[in-house]
Parts: sequence; structure tokens; C-alpha cells
Amino acid sequence: MKVGFIGLGIMGHPMALNLAKGGHQLFVYGKRTCPAPVKEAGATVCDTLKAIAEQSEVVIIMVPDTPDVADVLFSPEGVVAGLSRGKLVVDMSSISPIETKEFAKKVAEKGCGYVDAPVSGGEVGAKAASLTIMCGGSQKDFDRVNPLFELMGKNITLVGDVGAGQTTKVANQIIVALNIEAVAEALLFASKAGADPAKVRQALMGGFAASRILEVHGERMIKRTFAPGFRIELHQKDLNLALQGARAMGVALPNTATTQELFNAATPLGGKGWDHSGLVQVLEHLAGHKVAEG
Repeated sequence: MKVGFIGLGIMGHPMALNLAKGGHQLFVYGKRTCPAPVKEAGATVCDTLKAIAEQSEVVIIMVPDTPDVADVLFSPEGVVAGLSRGKLVVDMSSISPIETKEFAKKVAEKGCGYVDAPVSGGEVGAKAASLTIMCGGSQKDFDRVNPLFELMGKNITLVGDVGAGQTTKVANQIIVALNIEAVAEALLFASKAGADPAKVRQALMGGFAASRILEVHGERMIKRTFAPGFRIELHQKDLNLALQGARAMGVALPNTATTQELFNAATPLGGKGWDHSGLVQVLEHLAGHKVAEG
């Protein structure tokens, strides 16, 4: 396929490369510096988002937040300006489910399809093409783009109509955030009590407390590797979507709210750009004790 890819950041860059390795022709945006490996993979660099849409059958968007997607789609030289009947927009960003439905309606007015397909798995999953991809859209549009998804991920699910993918991603981010917080508390407790946190983690990995978060993020907490795979400020954005949605539905999410406050406390500590496993440093600050020394 001729595929437009907009958003060549920490995750978008390897995702685009995996599409190129799969034999698809890429069209990317050249306003900012295009990663050298993407150029070397044969991508065509376009001057405008409109030009990407004009030359592509499918346009994939992978940007940080709801306003970014709106700008990509609807700015004067944006994607929608370059769409023609029969093309397909795939938004793999993590944004508002409510706004997603509105975006899809406007794209449909151009005679084009829309699939929301946010992902989970971070930079590691993007590089390994093992992302979990949560999709919302019609079966027809999903079937059309699924061969592309299979080059980027492993667990690919059409959850429901447009917006269902974003709703699933918000649910995912609630679970991930609360698990990070739980692992951070547990390792902090063990370390403060005098136990070796690395050995505690090793022991817990063999029991009912075992999880991917304990495995990956627990190791980061112990080894003090907080370079961002997924930044705290982005997880704050996702939990904000959860809390806004819950408020609108009259649902209480008390532990989500508490974890969001801990993420908020990372900002004055200089931590909004930390990997979200860096949440442990907020708890360490409150306790006056570190899980491990760097």
C-alpha cells in the first residue's frame, strides 16, 4: 500500500520502519527533521500534510494528544484537505473517545473511512512489532488496514465502532498506572524494611503478584533507568481522559485520581519527562528513602 505516516516520535519512528520493512511505500512529513533510518528505508518526504494524504491510500497518525490530531487533520494544509473518496484515516494516537467520534464524522463527509487504533507496549513493543492494538471502526475498514497492523503488533482486536479503541486504551492506561503505583509502593516498602529490592522482585515474579509491570518497570525502578519509553506527562494526559469521562458518566475512579495526583507531583520534581516508572521517585521523595541507589 501507499501509506502516509505522521508522527515519527519515540514510537512512531519504529512503527513506520516496520511498515517499510513489510514492503509498503511510505509518505512522511518533512516539516521537522525526518529520522535518518526512515529516509534510508525509502520514505518520500512531503512538505505538507495535505500532500501526504493526496499520495496515500491510508494515512496513519501517531501524535501525542487530541489537539495534535485535530491540527493534523483540519489545519488549512492538513490531511482532510488532501483526502479523496475511498481513502482511510487511521489514528493510532491516544486521545479523547468523544473527539474521535467527531473527527470520524468529518472524515466521513469526504467519503473516507476512519479507524481509531491506539496502542500499548511502549518503545520496546514498537521496535519489536509486538504492540497491542485496540481498534474502533467498521469491520470493512478494519479488514482493509489489518495487514498493516500485523506488521506493527501482535494482539490486535476490533473492539467495536469508532471510539471503542480509544475507550479501551483509556481503560488500559488506568490498569497500567495503578500497577506502576502498586509496584513502586511494594518495592519502596521492601527496601525501607531492609530487604534487597532486586531479590524481592525476583521472588514476586514467581508468584501471584507477577506482572509485566513488575518485570519491566520494577527493573527500571531498581536500576534507576528512567529515560522515557512513555513519559509521565503523556500518562497524565491519558488519566485526565479517564477522569473526565468518569465525571461525565457519574462514575467514581478513586485510585485513578490518587495516582494522577502522584503523577502531578512529579512535575515540581522535574519529572514530567521521566518514564512513567519514575513515579517511584515521587513516593521516594515522600518517604525520604530510595528503593535503590543509582
